Amino acid sequence: MKRDVRILLLGEPKVGKTSLIMSLVGEEFPEEVPSRAEEITIPADVTPEKVPTHIVDYSEAEQSDEILHEEIVKANVICVVYDVTKEATIEKIRTKWIPLVNGEAEKGKKVPVILVGNKSDLQSGSSMESILPIMNQFSEIETCVECSAKNLKNISELFYYAQKAVLHPTAPLYDPEEKELRPLCVRALSRIFTISDQDSDGILSDEELNFFQKSCFGSPLAPQALEDVKSVVWKNTGEGVQDNGLTLTGFLFLNTLFIQRGRHETTWTILRKFGCDDSLELTDDYLYPPLRVPQGCTTELNHFGYQFIQKLFEKYDVDKDMALSPSELKNLFSVFPYMPWGADVYSTVCSNEKGYITQHGYLCQWTLTAYLDVHRCMEYLGYFGYPVLTEQESQTEAITVTRDKKVDQEKGQTQRNVFLCKVIGPRGTGKSAFLRAFLGTNLTKQQTAAGLSSCYTINTVQVNSQDKYLILYEVDVDTEFLKASDAACDVACLMYDVSDPKSFNYCASIFKQHYMDSGIPCVLVASKADLPEQKQQHGLSPSEFCYKHRLPPPVPFSCLGQDSPSTLLYSKLALAAMFPHRNGSELSTTSFWLRVTLGAAAFTVLGFTFYRAFLKLK
Repeated sequence: MKRDVRILLLGEPKVGKTSLIMSLVGEEFPEEVPSRAEEITIPADVTPEKVPTHIVDYSEAEQSDEILHEEIVKANVICVVYDVTKEATIEKIRTKWIPLVNGEAEKGKKVPVILVGNKSDLQSGSSMESILPIMNQFSEIETCVECSAKNLKNISELFYYAQKAVLHPTAPLYDPEEKELRPLCVRALSRIFTISDQDSDGILSDEELNFFQKSCFGSPLAPQALEDVKSVVWKNTGEGVQDNGLTLTGFLFLNTLFIQRGRHETTWTILRKFGCDDSLELTDDYLYPPLRVPQGCTTELNHFGYQFIQKLFEKYDVDKDMALSPSELKNLFSVFPYMPWGADVYSTVCSNEKGYITQHGYLCQWTLTAYLDVHRCMEYLGYFGYPVLTEQESQTEAITVTRDKKVDQEKGQTQRNVFLCKVIGPRGTGKSAFLRAFLGTNLTKQQTAAGLSSCYTINTVQVNSQDKYLILYEVDVDTEFLKASDAACDVACLMYDVSDPKSFNYCASIFKQHYMDSGIPCVLVASKADLPEQKQQHGLSPSEFCYKHRLPPPVPFSCLGQDSPSTLLYSKLALAAMFPHRNGSELSTTSFWLRVTLGAAAFTVLGFTFYRAFLKLK
C-alpha cells in the first residue's frame, strides 16, 4: 500500500476548487478565497486511512501547461471539479479534462479520477443524469461526489473517496468494460482460496470461512451472517455453493460483488493480508522477512516449521500412501508462480518403489533448503501462507538460527540437528555412488535408476540415540579451494579408491592444504572395498597417515550387493560432525564406536516399539 496520497484538483475557473480545500482545512466556508491554495499536507493520524495526504490546487490563470503536466504526473488521483449549476463545466469533463489527464495512458495504467460536483447548495436537484453517461464512457472514473464548499456538505467524504481510489484502486482488480475480475486478480484470489481450503476438498467449510474471516478482518462471522453470505452466492451462481460450503466460483463471485458495490477495500484487505502489493504480486517484505544469521551460525526449521510443512504434506497426500506422486506434488506447488523442486530432487532425498517422494524425503528436502538457502525457504513458506495460517508475524518464526559453531566446540556439545559433510576425492572414486547409497540405493539399483543427478543428498542418521540430518555434498574434482569457506563444512569425507594406487595422493594433499589445521574433523573412506586392494603410491600407507595425523583409521565402503548399504559409516560422519572437539585417537577407539552403534540400535528397537503402541492408540 502506498505510503502517502497526492490529490490534484482540476476544473474550470470559478467552480470552487480552492473553496473546497479551504473549507476542508478550516472547517468553515472562507470569507475571502485566494486565486489558488498552497499545497496542503494532512497528517496521517487525522485521515481515515492513516496515511499522509497532500492536496494540490491548480489555477489556469497562474500556472503554465508545463506545470500542469508535471502535477498530473506526480498525482495519485485527480479530482475534476465541476459546477452543478453550469452544464458547460460538466461538458468540459468529457472534452477537456479527462483527455488531458489520461489521453495517452495505456489501459490499466490510467490515473484514477473522482468527479466532484460543487455548489450543490445552489440546486435542488442532482447532476447525476448528466454525469452517468460520462462515467460510463471513461472507466478510470471511480465515483462522483456532489458537495458544497459553502455548507461543508460531503467535503470530508470527497477526500475520503480520493484517498480510497489510491489506496484501494479498482483498476488492478476489475475490468469495468468487461464487468469481470482481471486475470491477475483471479490468480491472486485463487491462491488465497487454495491456501484457505485447509483440507483440500475444493470447498471452504464454515470453519474454514470463519478462520479466513478472522485472519483478514479480526473477527468471525455470526452463524446467520455466514448463511446469508452463502444464500447471496447461491442465488446468483449455482456453482458457488456446494455441500454447504463456498467453492472457488463462489469466492470469486463474492469479491466481484464487493467491487461492483464500491467495497473494493474489502478485497484489498484480503489480498494484502496474504502478501499482495498494488500490482497483485507478493511483496518482498512478505516473502523475505529480515533474518540475521551471524557468521559461524546455521539455519534450521524449528518445531513450528516442521509442524506446518507436515500439515501441508497430509493435505496433499490424497491417497494417504505416505508419499507424494507427481500429480500430488504439482497440486502442492499450485500456489507457486513456478515449480520449486526440479527433477534432481529424486536423487537428493528418499523415494519409494514407485519413485514417489516419501514423507521422510519431503521433510529432508525442506531441511536441506532451510540449511542451504534460508531466504528461499522463507519464500516457499510465504507462498503457502505461513504467517496467515499459523497466526504468526512472519516466516522467521519457523526458523532457528543456531549458535556459533565455536561456542559448540568450547562447550563440547551442540544443539544443532543438521550437519554438512563434503565428500572429496579424485574422479572415479565412487563419490556419486556413495551419495546415492546414503538413500539406501545399492549399485545395481543406481545403474538402472533414471533421472537427473544431484550433488547433494540428505537423510537422517542416529547418533547417541538422536535423529540428526546429514547433508552430503559431492565436491567436483576440478574445484579449487580458493578460500577457507570453500572447504568449510562440519565434517570432511576424504574418499580414495583402494584399487587405484594413485588415488590416496589426492586425499592426502587436500587434507594437508585445507584440513590439517582447520579444526574440521575428517574421516577417510576406502571405497570399492569389494575389489582387491592395491598399495597406494604415497610415502605412508592410508592407515599410517591416519595414525600420524590423529585421524580415525580408513573406513571401508562398498555399495555392491543386493542389500541396502550399511548406514554405520554415515553415522560415523555425523558423530564426527557433532563432536569436532574430540581428537582423532578418541574417535578411532573401538569402545567409542561400539557405544554409538549400540546406542543407535537400542534406540531403533525402542522407537519401533513406541511406534507400534502409537498405532494401536490411533
